[in-house]
Amino acid sequence: MGDPADLTIAEAGRQLRDGGLTAAGLLDAVRRRASMTEAQLHAFLTIDAEGAAAAAERADAALARGEDLGPLHGIPVALKDNMVTRGVETTAGSRILAGWVPPYDATVVERLARGGAVIVGKTNMDEFAMGSSTENSAYGPTRNPWDPGRVPGGSSGGSASSVAVGSALGALGSDTGGSIRQPAALTGIVGMKPTYGLVSRYGLIAFASSLDQIGPFARTVEDAVGIFEVIAGHDPSDATSYRGPVPDARAGLAEGPEGLRVGVLRELSGEGNDPDVLEAFERTVDALAGAGATVTPMSLPSCADALNAYYLIAPAECSANLARFDGVRYGPRIGGDTVEQMMGATRRDGFGPEVTRRILVGTYALSAGYYDAFYGQAQKVRTLVVEDFRRAYADVDVLVCPTSPTTAFRVGERADDPLQMYLSDVATVPVNLSGDPGISVPVGVDRDGLPIGFQVIAPALGEAALVRAAAAVERLAAFDARPALATSEGAA
Repeated sequence: MGDPADLTIAEAGRQLRDGGLTAAGLLDAVRRRASMTEAQLHAFLTIDAEGAAAAAERADAALARGEDLGPLHGIPVALKDNMVTRGVETTAGSRILAGWVPPYDATVVERLARGGAVIVGKTNMDEFAMGSSTENSAYGPTRNPWDPGRVPGGSSGGSASSVAVGSALGALGSDTGGSIRQPAALTGIVGMKPTYGLVSRYGLIAFASSLDQIGPFARTVEDAVGIFEVIAGHDPSDATSYRGPVPDARAGLAEGPEGLRVGVLRELSGEGNDPDVLEAFERTVDALAGAGATVTPMSLPSCADALNAYYLIAPAECSANLARFDGVRYGPRIGGDTVEQMMGATRRDGFGPEVTRRILVGTYALSAGYYDAFYGQAQKVRTLVVEDFRRAYADVDVLVCPTSPTTAFRVGERADDPLQMYLSDVATVPVNLSGDPGISVPVGVDRDGLPIGFQVIAPALGEAALVRAAAAVERLAAFDARPALATSEGAA
C-alpha cells in the first residue's frame, strides 16, 4: 500500500474496517503530508492536533467494539474557518475575529463528530467568504498544489487545496456564489453544492443568508456523497432548513447515463471560456452522448444577467449580516472616545478592502431612493433565473456547463481588477440564485497541466439525478491526474 493520504474516503473506510489501517495511522499520514506542503500552500489556519488525535483514538476504539458510525468513521476531514468550532479559534479569514474561540459547534461539526469523522483543522478562506481566489484572507493567501504560483480558487480555497494535496481526505466549504464548485474545478477535485436548505447553516458565519450553503469537497463523486449523507438533514436551529426527507443521492452512483436527458447551457458554454476549457467540456458532452445520454442545447436568457443580480443581492445581505461585528461582542477592539468612534475604528482596522467594498455596495443598494432601482431589480432577475431553470427541467434531467471559464490564474493577477475576479463566478452564481444543487467534476487539464472542471446542475432536491450525471462524467473522463505536491516525493 502506498501513502494512506492518497486513498479515497471509500477505500480508506474499507481498510479501516478490515483492519488494514487505523484512524490514528491515517491521521498521521495526512499530518505528514501537511508538514511537507503547508509552507508552500498555507491551506490551514489552525491544525487541531490534540482534538484530532483524541477523535482518531475514539474512532479506533469504536471500530474495535464493532461500532460502525458511517462513511466518515475514522476519516480525516478539514473545515472551512467560517464554521464555528467549540474551543477552536474561528476567524472567517478576518482580523476582526482574530482570537475568537466559539462556545459551541456548528450543526455540521456536530454531525461530523457523531459520524466518527476526525477533524484535522480549520482551513484558510477569503475573508467572510468574499472572493474567488483565497487571496483576500487576512492571514495570507492559499496557493494551488498544481502550481503554487497560482490561486486555488475561492472562497473555500484552503479546503480545496487540502483535499487536492492529501492533507485531508475530505473537507467542508461554503458556497454563496460558487465557493465550493469553482475552487474544486481549479484544484482538480469534486465539489458539491447541495440544494439550499438541505444542510444546516446553524453555526456558519453568514455572508449572504439566502445564498449560503455548506457542502463537501472530495476526490471522487462517491466520497462527496458520503460526506453529504452525514451532514444533510433537517435542523430545527436553522429556520431555512428543509423539513422533508433527504434525497437518496447515493442511488445515482450506480446508474449510467443511458437515457439521461442533458441540457447544455448555451449562455455559459461558449464564448467567454478559454479554448482548452471549452474543448474539454465539449469532449465530455460528446462522451455523454456516445454513452447513451440525450444531449440538447438549452437557452436560459436570465443567466446572462445573473452575475449582475448576484453582486447586488449578496453585498446587500452581507452589509446587514456583518453589522454585528462592531468591537463590542466579538474579536479585537480599537479604542475611541465614543462608542461610535470605537466601532468605526474597529471596523476600519478589522475588515479588509474587499469586505469593505461589498459592505459599501450593499449599503448603497439598500439605501432610501435606491432600493427599488438596485436591490429590487436584482430580486426580479433572481425570479427570472428560478423560472428559467424550472422551465428547463420540464425537458431535461440535468444542465451542464464549464464550472469556471478559466483554469487557475496566477496569484496577484486579478487582485487589482475586481471585475475580472467577479467574472470567475459567472457560471456558478445562477445556481445559488435558484437554490438548486450543483457539482463540479474534473475532466482534464489545459496546456499548462492545470485541471478543468465540468459542472452539472439539477433541480431542487434532485441530488440523485445530479450524482447520476456526475458519476457518469467521472467515469467517462477517467481523470486520474494528481498534483506533484500530492505525492510523498513531490511534497518532500
